[in-house]
Amino acid sequence: MAKIFIIAEAGDNHNGDIKLAKKLVDVAKKSGASAVKFQTFKSENLVVKNAPKAEYQLETTGSDESQFEMLKSLELSFSEFKELSSYCKKVGIIFLSTAFDLDSVHFLSELDLPIWKIPSGEITNLPYLIEVAKIGKPMIVSTGMCEIFEIEEALKVIRDYSSSEITLLHCNTEYPTPPKDVNLLAMRALGERFCCKFGYSDHTTGVLVPVAAAALGASVIEKHFTLDNTMPGPDHKASLLPHELDDMVKAIRTAEIILGSPDKTVSESERKNIIAARKSIVAKTFIKEGEIFTDKNLTTKRPAGGMSPMEWFNVIGKKSNKNYFEDEMVKI
Repeated sequence: MAKIFIIAEAGDNHNGDIKLAKKLVDVAKKSGASAVKFQTFKSENLVVKNAPKAEYQLETTGSDESQFEMLKSLELSFSEFKELSSYCKKVGIIFLSTAFDLDSVHFLSELDLPIWKIPSGEITNLPYLIEVAKIGKPMIVSTGMCEIFEIEEALKVIRDYSSSEITLLHCNTEYPTPPKDVNLLAMRALGERFCCKFGYSDHTTGVLVPVAAAALGASVIEKHFTLDNTMPGPDHKASLLPHELDDMVKAIRTAEIILGSPDKTVSESERKNIIAARKSIVAKTFIKEGEIFTDKNLTTKRPAGGMSPMEWFNVIGKKSNKNYFEDEMVKI
C-alpha cells in the first residue's frame, strides 16, 4: 500500500520572515512529513484594498488593519521562495507552495513543483484553474466551502485542460473547525463520486481527526503547524506545535501499519498461538476399545494438534479403535 502523503502546512506561519520559514522546514523534516507547503502570493493581486477579514482572522489578528495589510505583512518575495525551494532540497523534504494569484502560478511553475495544490478559495476561479491545469502536474484540490456542483464544475474545467491525476481533499475552512462540522464520511464519498483519490485538509485542533482520516483511507493529509501558537498572525492558534506535528506523523504512520491489507490471513505473530488457543476432540471419560463415540464420552479441549472439532460429526457414531483415557486425543 502506498504511503499516505503527509503535507506539513507551514502556510504563512513564517510571518514574512525567511529565517522562520527555514525553521519551519527543519521542523517538518524532523517530523517525517512527506512535504512542507507554503503559500505564495502578491497581496496586490490577491485582495482589494478594502476587503474585510474573515471572522477567524479578526479573532486572531484584530481589526486595526485590513485583510490587505495583514497579508502584506506575511508575504515572502519570489526570490525568497527560490531560496526556500533550494533549502528544502538541501535538507531532503519536498517543497510545495500554493499560489493565490496568476503571477504566483507562473513563478511557481518555473520551480517545477512535483504537485500543485489548489486551495479552497480558488476552486471557483476559472482563469486560475485553467492556468494550473495547463502546467500538467498532478493536482491536489481542496474542497472547503464547496457544494457538489461547484466541485463538478471545477473538475470539468481541470479535465478539459489536463489529464493529470487529481486528488480531492475534503476540508472545512473554519479555523478551528468544530467537531460537528468535520463530516469525515464526505471525504470517502468524494472519491467514490468523482472516481479519484481522496484525502483531508484539517483545521481542527489536535491530531485525532487526521488520524481518523488516515483510518478511513485518505491518501493525502494536510495539517497546519507553527513554531509557537502565541505568535501574531491568523493561523498560529489553529496550528500544531512541533512536538504535536511529530505525534501526528507517527500516529498516521502507525495507522497505516494497523490498516494492513484487505486480505484476511493468519499473521506470523499469531500463528504460534494456534496450538494453545484452539481445541481437539478428546475423551471426556474412559472409553473402551469398540465403544461407540457419542457426545457423552467425547468433548473438545485445548490444545489443538489432534482431530479438529470441525470433524465432530465424522467421529460421532464411529467405534473406538482402542482404549482412550480421559483427556486423551481421539483418532479415527
